[in-house]
Amino acid sequence: MLGAAAGGGLPQWNCGCDNCNAARAGRIPAMTQSSIAVSADGRHWAVLNASPDIRVQLAAMPALHPTGLRDMPLRSVLVTNGDIDHVAGLLTLRESQPFTLFATPAIHEVLAQNPMLTALRADLVARQPVALDQGIEIAPGLTATLFAVPGKVPLYQEGAVVETGLVGETTVGVELSAKGRRALYIPGCAELPGWLADRIAGADLLMFDGTLWDDDEMIRMGLGQKTGRRMGHMPVVETMAAMRDLPVGRRVFVHMNNSNPLVDPASTQTREAEASGWQVGRDGMEITL
Repeated sequence: MLGAAAGGGLPQWNCGCDNCNAARAGRIPAMTQSSIAVSADGRHWAVLNASPDIRVQLAAMPALHPTGLRDMPLRSVLVTNGDIDHVAGLLTLRESQPFTLFATPAIHEVLAQNPMLTALRADLVARQPVALDQGIEIAPGLTATLFAVPGKVPLYQEGAVVETGLVGETTVGVELSAKGRRALYIPGCAELPGWLADRIAGADLLMFDGTLWDDDEMIRMGLGQKTGRRMGHMPVVETMAAMRDLPVGRRVFVHMNNSNPLVDPASTQTREAEASGWQVGRDGMEITL
């Protein structure tokens, strides 16, 4: 897990909430923005979501360090939506390094509209569209299948009316499979319809949207005017209730906002989540299936 926080990280640069101040003071661990690295063989890697913090994230992970002057274990980057905290790191990866960029056609269209991203040289970075529900190899022996989850368009694409439960190519989850194991990565999800619960059931690992503990958290704390659902995120308390009886091998919350009490390992809410069978993602967490 390269980064476990939502957009802005922990501490967020312009936030003086208790969690951010505690992270600045070293009382709780800091977190970089949401991203994971995955491999089937420990030698060839794919990164899911290129966060703005990707330079320090790669530096903190020896398995992704260069093996030569310009030789990298990184084979691909896959993005699950067009949110800034998931694509801004692509600008850091412009250093004439070959890799494949995977995304749905809709997300590729959003990226193509940004002229700054032409810094990713077309002769080195192949932009490969991925259809929903069709497996594709993103690193040797590692298959990814993208599937739609309820969500919304990125903030910079919002209009006067915002639909937060869109189901299509703009917000996707990723099913990872290798050696008979199955892991799901869903860093953004607005709700849990039955068909999505059915897809999650039986997974060896679930990494799921843990942005806010409860829906009006940011409003109550004076940090914003939007609910979690308005931002396209299902509250943790509802997720735990909805998935209480869902058969999953290991379940981990990812993409925590700086306001979320889960970022504090000693909080009552962290203990409650752990008692419900959940782990809280932390930067540097390693999971082997």
